[in-house]
Amino acid sequence: MPTGLHRKTITLALLMALPAISSAAEEEKTADATQTMTEVKVKSERIQDKPNKGYQATKTRVGKTYQDPQDVPQAVTTLTRELLHDQQVGSLREALRNVVGLSVNAAEGGRAGDNFNLRGFYTFGDIYLDNMRDTAQYNRETFNLEQVDVLRGSAAMLFGRGQAGGVINQVSKMAELRDKNVVTGSLGEYDYHQFTGDFNKQLTETAAIRVNVMDRYEETYRKNPTTGDRPSFDRKGVAISFGAGIGTENEFFLNHIYTQTRDVPDFGVRFSGTHPLNSSSTGASDKTFWGDNRNFDDSDTRVTTAIFTHKFSEDTQLRTQLRSGTYNRAFWAKTPPKGATPAMPTFSGSAGGNVARYLNYETLNLQSDFSTKFELAGMKHALLTGVEYLKEDSVRRQLTDLDPTTGALFDRHAKGNLQNSFNADNYALYVQDSVEFVPNWTALAGVRRDELHSKYSSATSPKLSYGENSYRTGLSWQPNPDRHYYATWSDSFSPTADLYQLTVVPQDPERSKTFEVGSKWLFMDGDLAVRTALFTTTKYWERNTDLEATSAILTRKRRTNGVEIEVTGKVTDRWDVFAGIALLDARVIKAAQNVAAGNVYSYADERVEGQRARNTPIGTLNIWTTYALTDAWKIGGGVEAKGERYAYQPGSANLSGSFVGGHFNPNSAPGYARVDLMASYEQPKWAVRLNVKNLLDKEYYDAVYDNGGLVTPGNRRQAIVTTEYKF
Repeated sequence: MPTGLHRKTITLALLMALPAISSAAEEEKTADATQTMTEVKVKSERIQDKPNKGYQATKTRVGKTYQDPQDVPQAVTTLTRELLHDQQVGSLREALRNVVGLSVNAAEGGRAGDNFNLRGFYTFGDIYLDNMRDTAQYNRETFNLEQVDVLRGSAAMLFGRGQAGGVINQVSKMAELRDKNVVTGSLGEYDYHQFTGDFNKQLTETAAIRVNVMDRYEETYRKNPTTGDRPSFDRKGVAISFGAGIGTENEFFLNHIYTQTRDVPDFGVRFSGTHPLNSSSTGASDKTFWGDNRNFDDSDTRVTTAIFTHKFSEDTQLRTQLRSGTYNRAFWAKTPPKGATPAMPTFSGSAGGNVARYLNYETLNLQSDFSTKFELAGMKHALLTGVEYLKEDSVRRQLTDLDPTTGALFDRHAKGNLQNSFNADNYALYVQDSVEFVPNWTALAGVRRDELHSKYSSATSPKLSYGENSYRTGLSWQPNPDRHYYATWSDSFSPTADLYQLTVVPQDPERSKTFEVGSKWLFMDGDLAVRTALFTTTKYWERNTDLEATSAILTRKRRTNGVEIEVTGKVTDRWDVFAGIALLDARVIKAAQNVAAGNVYSYADERVEGQRARNTPIGTLNIWTTYALTDAWKIGGGVEAKGERYAYQPGSANLSGSFVGGHFNPNSAPGYARVDLMASYEQPKWAVRLNVKNLLDKEYYDAVYDNGGLVTPGNRRQAIVTTEYKF
């Protein structure tokens, strides 16, 4: 997309800022002229001004307006900044280890970047940044995040077309009305080193600027035995937030974030039989890396967002966001060779395959929400309505092999043949009302209309045009502020332009329906939160994740039944806890059906019906807890545990290799339990912290590839020392 788009974005952002900037300037001018102290107005406490209570969140905008998570009639998990700080978390992928019922997809080339399964369903269309769609294929960092909210269940009414498991919403750090600066430096095993800085400066009574920076590098324990090269993560970022009119009736923020990755990617190991490779005959094992330092995963991400909020009153506001995003990425990854006894690696062109691609994705997004509270006919209403527009332009190309005769050699700048491209216009209109019809009883109902019109480079599927509705309804009983019982029903649908499958004959869109009952309690004077949820989610016409797949359908019908329990907050003044458990029964109900030109149908292996879904462990458990021994010393630790996860393609026409003696026995990543520890010493101006990740040096596999043939190991034991200075 031309750079003119970005100039228009900045111009519109500045126009949106004028009321707030002029208001702040006028206040400062008046104060200088009179040389008198300005009047201090006492404001009622707003939810957005309340700090989180350590690991317990007290605020979220995952429901479009600021709410206490206790009041949201749906399961919500929030990872606070304090939790991520104590765990020495750098990436979104590492942060989401805390979320029960979530597993990691290694994603391969078709959906490279952050990709997860939540409640057994893909989330590649459900990652958001400050409530705006963030579906680009890249790896996200946490240095500029205030918290991460996970809203579980079908959420299309609030967020638009998407998947079935839920929404992952990243919440950015914003400029604040105070002076505060924090710098950290970290060193650890596997050449881990990281620097972060968080600098906030109050400019006027209502204006401030905040800058966050990050530089992180680390390797893994896996190594090419010939070259000595290892997979690595080399990432940098800078984020700027300027705010004017903060806390006034006209509030404006202009945010920009740039992140850069220069990784050496790792495609993991293949299976030998139905378990990850460990070949005594060749010496290949989980420690063997088949790539080298010439491989690359380079990305540059630039996102600019303008946010203007006009508050008519404490209960009525109009909030408008305008965003421009540019995502450039090129990668060359080495895949391990097939076979139970593969040849040991020598250099990148020697054995195995190559995945090399270039991606450019650009978006322009405008979103405006109006919310208000009022009484009508003796009943209390909380009304939300809004509109959204999203423009998408995407190009995906191969990279040219510069040395096809003696061995593969790719360059990030050598763009090859076009694989696919699309441009799309997305429109949405939504309205939701929450009505307290009798004291303590609230009914919720909402509807959203999405329209998508897109064009593709595919000769067989050149365009897509559709309109779909999605709904959300529920009933809540809150007998007092510490108790909340609810029942909700919601649905979602797909495809989207960036997720659309290039089928020869158009297929029905993905749809999913979720019914959930749950409860939320507060104990210890509100310092300890406990939530439970019992749910069932059914998904229809589940799609393949790869945009290039012409046989797109994975299953015609799939269902997950489950239960979740979470405990977050303070047990005592010194004892903090963040813990959860999820039990999932995810099954394929109907096998896939695809149709080609001439109405030629193909079907998946019907024996998959009734079997457990891929990459969905029956049980997941997360516990993280810390205890303050004194005002300075704190110790803590935790366990992340996942059960066995299957690795197979449910849309395959023949799964004979997965059935042994009539029993379903596909490739599987074994279950594991990873133990982490931390200890810290903190003074008002400085602190030192020790984190030991994977304390027991466990061999474990934390990511499963979509094709079912590969798994990626997690890192082995790693000690990290961090120093922190505040000024």
